[in-house]
Amino acid sequence: MRVIGLMSGTSHDAVDAAAADLVLDGDTVVLAPLGLVSEAYPEALRSALSAALPPAATTMKEVCALDTGIGQAFASLAARADRELCEGRADLIGSPGQTVYHWAEGGKVHGTLQLGQPAWIAEATGCPVVSDLRTRDVAAGGQGAPLVSLVDALWLGGRPGVCAALNLGGIANITVVSSAGDPLAFDTGPANALIDAAVGDLTGGRLDHDADGAMAARGTVHEPLLERLLAEPYYALPAPKTTGKELFHGSYLRAALAVVGPVRDDDVVATVTELTARTVTDAVRSVHATEVIASGGGTRNPTLMRALRRALGGVALRTSDELGLPAAAKEAYAFAVLAFLTAHGLAGTAPSCTGARHASVLGSITPGVRGLRLPAPGRAAPTRLEIFRR
Repeated sequence: MRVIGLMSGTSHDAVDAAAADLVLDGDTVVLAPLGLVSEAYPEALRSALSAALPPAATTMKEVCALDTGIGQAFASLAARADRELCEGRADLIGSPGQTVYHWAEGGKVHGTLQLGQPAWIAEATGCPVVSDLRTRDVAAGGQGAPLVSLVDALWLGGRPGVCAALNLGGIANITVVSSAGDPLAFDTGPANALIDAAVGDLTGGRLDHDADGAMAARGTVHEPLLERLLAEPYYALPAPKTTGKELFHGSYLRAALAVVGPVRDDDVVATVTELTARTVTDAVRSVHATEVIASGGGTRNPTLMRALRRALGGVALRTSDELGLPAAAKEAYAFAVLAFLTAHGLAGTAPSCTGARHASVLGSITPGVRGLRLPAPGRAAPTRLEIFRR
């Protein structure tokens, strides 16, 4: 089955589409990567999305407009991926949508909201679309995130020691895989969220991220600000746990700066970059990981990666590219796998990772223009993911 996985993370800067040929071979899912295409959100749409995110107020009209605009952006990129990567022969699209609110209180997730109407994708591509992937896990008592944890567990199972798959998006999360027990997953805290917020504030919106980690590289960590940020109670919560920009946003950082007093611009960015490195490392050490496999946009920030290597010390840090999954596309490929599992009637969650009462078949299916023809159900849940390198 030829599947396109779509992804736009909590940095909401662009939409990625990764295409793969997927086969269920006994207890193994075999993934052959076909490539990645990516497009930035139209500036007006990105600005509207940023303006509507917490702690901002919004209206139902604005939510409807965002749901439509995001769905159309996803649809345009999915159609391009089908043309350029799949020779017009895609069978299925997996679209988690754009997360705009993750309702987490008191260690429990009460609901989650992703925008991006799948009907636009089905109309543009003619393919059935698996969407709204998180809600079923939340309904089963889970956190609804990190949702790619099952894919990490299938992919990294059997590696020696304790392996932590690290995703550095707006929020950082890890999936911990070892032969000693069930996999574990949780959000460690901000990855790029506070870095992007700081850069946007300090440049008056002229920049939206720290390109190549340049500002952080020029700065020095401001220890009083770092200690203030490290006092956040979220870090002490037990796993499984999730968070988002509902907590880690520009106002959150401004409140901390108001307490510690003036800090040089580059020092602010250096400090929140060190915060990401420190909180990721604390999480990795808490699970006794012996290696970290990183992916996501944060891997393109050399200052952050240097800070991580320094903080991790003797724990090996490599990127997912070395294991056959491009770091920039890993989550999009993971959502292709989850859609593939749903089409086969197979569960896409690991309860030990999300805290759910049971594993669930994820999402809702929007038929394509030719109706809905699903493959024969899988006989048993897969136990391995194998990357086929052409």
